[in-house]
Amino acid sequence: MTKGILTLTLLTGLFLGSCKEATKKGDVETETTEIVEKNIEDIVTTTATDNEGRMLQMTFNNSKGTATLDFNGETIELEAEKAASGIWYKNDQYELRGKGNDIELLKDGEVVFSHNDDLINTSLKNNKGETLDMTFNNTANTVKVYLNGGEQIELKGEKAASGIWYKNDQYELRGKGDDLELTKDGVTVFKN
Repeated sequence: MTKGILTLTLLTGLFLGSCKEATKKGDVETETTEIVEKNIEDIVTTTATDNEGRMLQMTFNNSKGTATLDFNGETIELEAEKAASGIWYKNDQYELRGKGNDIELLKDGEVVFSHNDDLINTSLKNNKGETLDMTFNNTANTVKVYLNGGEQIELKGEKAASGIWYKNDQYELRGKGDDLELTKDGVTVFKN
């Protein structure tokens, strides 16, 4: 009986020892990899000119929610505010508001700089009853075109010998006087 207990104890010890050894062998060495966080900031720089020819240079750090302005030789630091739409930045003295390309800078509540794009809206109808609605931005030299109230087509101005010429990768708008043609991949989609 002692021999049986001794054998059982020895087998149990070997079994537990082998389990312990298997655990050691099964342990996975883990390597600690340090992740370096890159500090990539979303910075946008733009310039606007008012009717008097004065320039406002704006640098927006969208990661930090700040704007740095250069106006009349003065550097102005502003913090982002929550705007219903467009942008709104301010500090104790200055406030910058805008939507699209239209910008207004106030100093102590008084407007000191204002830029509004020169926009022209027009609509044409051809003899087929098709309509072409257009918003020309003469400041940015672009046009937004809507054929029969459909999707917005954005085109950039090109240098034309005479008349107008706007295009993107698919569409081209050309015209002179009252004659206008919109093509898509070289095929006419609107002509008046």
